[in-house]
Amino acid sequence: MTDNTNRISDNESKEGGIGEIVRVVIHALILALVVRTFLYQPFNIPSGSMKSTLLVGDYLFVSKFSYGYSTHSFPFNLDLFSGRIWAEQPKRGDVVVFKKPTDTSVDYIKRLIGLPGDEIQMIGGILNINGKPVPRKRVDDFTETDPFGNVRRIARFEETLPNGVTYTTLDLRRNGYLDNTQVYKVPAGKYFMMGDNRDNSADSRVLNDVGYVPFDNLVGRAEVLFFSVNNTAKFWEIWRWPTAIRWSRLFSPVK
Repeated sequence: MTDNTNRISDNESKEGGIGEIVRVVIHALILALVVRTFLYQPFNIPSGSMKSTLLVGDYLFVSKFSYGYSTHSFPFNLDLFSGRIWAEQPKRGDVVVFKKPTDTSVDYIKRLIGLPGDEIQMIGGILNINGKPVPRKRVDDFTETDPFGNVRRIARFEETLPNGVTYTTLDLRRNGYLDNTQVYKVPAGKYFMMGDNRDNSADSRVLNDVGYVPFDNLVGRAEVLFFSVNNTAKFWEIWRWPTAIRWSRLFSPVK
């Protein structure tokens, strides 16, 4: 009788232990979903359009609450309501993740350059806002090494927007395809986005591909890098981390 009682107790203990594990996992998944939907969502950088601010292999957190919430704030673009709730207007110079206007299944990350009503133009590689050139000065070159060990140097400039936000841009070539453009008049309720790597960025300058970005398409503001690996390793290749991680970039704010 004692043996039977002990066996029953052991079974109940095992079942209770499994049930507790399941509950913990479910609670963790719910918490992760809530954080990802309403607070912070992780993104990684797959292209060089935001060099040298963001590099291929950077992983960052985007604050979902910075501009309020729209349909595009939720997984699978759930159409729960129209417009934007608890809306906060973005600021010129913010680094923003948004849904590509011509294909909302695609996330883009660029710098917000133009506000509604602004006139934006590139003249000889110089950014002009409302008829005035944005001040820029030459700084140290951006250097990168390709997988074959070749070092590449790219001219880098520091720009200062009218509201005082300062950041760096790259200039791959003189008189590039998008160095001289038309005047873009930003419509009401939309924004003008540009990549910091000016000669290697599909952005609002290309009207038939990206164009003006509606307020409702904004997902959030890039806040901080939490991980970064160079081109010698992938995120999951843990054994390569010691030599591949860009240690100086970890936990640095996105500016």
